Amino acid sequence: MSFFSLIQKKGTKPIPPAPSSVRKEVVYGLPTPKTITKSKSKLIRPYSAPPALRKNVSKADRPRETTPLHKNGRRRKQTGQARLLSDSESSDATTDLPRKRLKVASRKRSSEKRQLRCISAFTQADSVASPLVHAADIASLEKGSKYKLAFPQDPEHHLVKLQYPSASQHEIFDLVEPTQSDEYKPLDDLKEILENILDYCVPPEDAANFKDDSHGLLRRMKRARDKRDGPSYISLVTEWNDAMIRWRGSGLIAQVLDGLSVLDLRLIERILTQTYARIVSPRVSTLRQYENGTDNVYGELLPKFVSEIFRITELGPGHCFVDLGSGVGNVVLQAALEVGCESWGCEIMENACVLAELQEHEFKARCRLWGFEIGDIHLQRGNFLENTTIHQVLQKADVILVNNQAFTPELNDRLTSHFLDLKEGCQVVSLKSFVPAGHKITSRNLNSAYNILEVVEERYYSGCVSWTDAPGSYFVSRKDSSRLHAFAHHDGVGS
Repeated sequence: MSFFSLIQKKGTKPIPPAPSSVRKEVVYGLPTPKTITKSKSKLIRPYSAPPALRKNVSKADRPRETTPLHKNGRRRKQTGQARLLSDSESSDATTDLPRKRLKVASRKRSSEKRQLRCISAFTQADSVASPLVHAADIASLEKGSKYKLAFPQDPEHHLVKLQYPSASQHEIFDLVEPTQSDEYKPLDDLKEILENILDYCVPPEDAANFKDDSHGLLRRMKRARDKRDGPSYISLVTEWNDAMIRWRGSGLIAQVLDGLSVLDLRLIERILTQTYARIVSPRVSTLRQYENGTDNVYGELLPKFVSEIFRITELGPGHCFVDLGSGVGNVVLQAALEVGCESWGCEIMENACVLAELQEHEFKARCRLWGFEIGDIHLQRGNFLENTTIHQVLQKADVILVNNQAFTPELNDRLTSHFLDLKEGCQVVSLKSFVPAGHKITSRNLNSAYNILEVVEERYYSGCVSWTDAPGSYFVSRKDSSRLHAFAHHDGVGS
C-alpha cells in the first residue's frame, strides 16, 4: 500500500495529503528514455543514522500539492489517466516551475539470458480470444455525455479493430472523443500504440516508411483525423492491420523482438498505462476510502522511479522480488515485465486487492497482445506480517520494496524483526530507514535486526511519486551480518 495525493475525478472532493505519510505503489505512463547518472549515495552504518533522521519532520517539510494552476487560479484536476504519464509525456500538465527529473538509464544486464518474446503468442493457435478489456469498453457512445463521435460525418461506422504484434486477438476501438479533457482518449491511445510498435517491434527501414513526415501512414492518419474524414481513417487502420499480419507472417517482428535484450521504459509504461486506464482509472474513487493517520493509506510510486530501484538493486530475471503493501499491483506487474523475475505482492486493503487481481488478468492479456514473455506474478491478500506464504517467500527474496513512510513506528518495528530471516545480501528498499538514529551494536541488543542492516541513502527527484512533485530520499538496506559477527567475535570490544 501507500499514502495519497491521488487522481481526482470530477464531482469528488479532493483529499488532503497526510503529513509526511505514504505507503507504496505505482501508476503508469510513457516517459521517453533518458540517460541515468548514478546518484550520490550516502552510506549509513547500522550504528549511525543521518542527522536528518534525528529530528522531527516540520510542517514546512511535509509534502504538499504542487498541481499546476489554471489561468483562473484554480488547481488543475489530477486524473487517473494523467497521473500515469511521466513528465516527458504529459503535455497537458505543464508548469512554469523548474523541476529536477530522475534520469533513466539502462539497468546492468544480468548474465542470465532472458527470452523476451512470448513464442506461443506468435502461433496461429493463439488467435483465440482471451479475456480483455477493449478500448471500446471504457470509451464509447454508450457512456452517454462523456463521449462524442470523432468523425460525426459518418455516424454509422465508428468501430475499428487494431492488430498488435502477436497473433492474438484484435483490440476494438470506438472512434470517439471525450467531452472532458481529463477522460481517456482512445484515438490518442491508438496513435501511441502504433508509434511504440514502430519504434520497438518493426524493422527500422519499414518503420521509417510508416513514420515518413510527408506520406507515411501516421502522417496520413493525422490528416484524416484533422479533416474529420472517418472513411479515410478507418481505411488507414485496415492498412496498418494488413502490414502487421504481413510482417508477422514473414517473421520480421519475431526477428526484431528476439534481438532485444531489455525493454525500453517507454514501452513498459505504455503497456502498464493501458492496463491501468482500463481497470483502475474507472474505479479510482474506491481507493480514496482510506483511514487517515493509520497504516492503510494509498499512494503510488511512478514507473521511472521503480525502474531506477530495479537498476540500483541490480534485480535480474532469476531473482525474487517482493512488494509489501502492493496496492493495485503496479510495481509487481512492472517487475514481471521489465525484469522478468518472480514477482510477489501483498496488500491488506480490500478495494486495492480487487483492482490488483483485475489488473493482473488484464496485464497478462496485454503482454500477450504485444508478444512479450513476463515473469511469474503472485498476489496475496491480507496482513504481510501474518501471511505465512509471504513469510516463506521473504526468506528467498532478493529485493523487497516497502513504502513505509506512513507506517506507524510499531509496524516498522514489527516488520524489521522479520528481516532476521532474510538471506544474506537481500536488499530492502524503503521510504524511511529501518535503522533508528544513533543505533549502535552493544551486548544488550545483539538480537536486534538493526545490527544486520547496512543502509545507503539515495535520492529521488520530482515526478517520481503520485502524492507530490517534491524530491525526497529513499533507503536501500542490505542484509550483512559480518559486522555483528565481528562484534560478537571480539566479545563486545568497540561497544
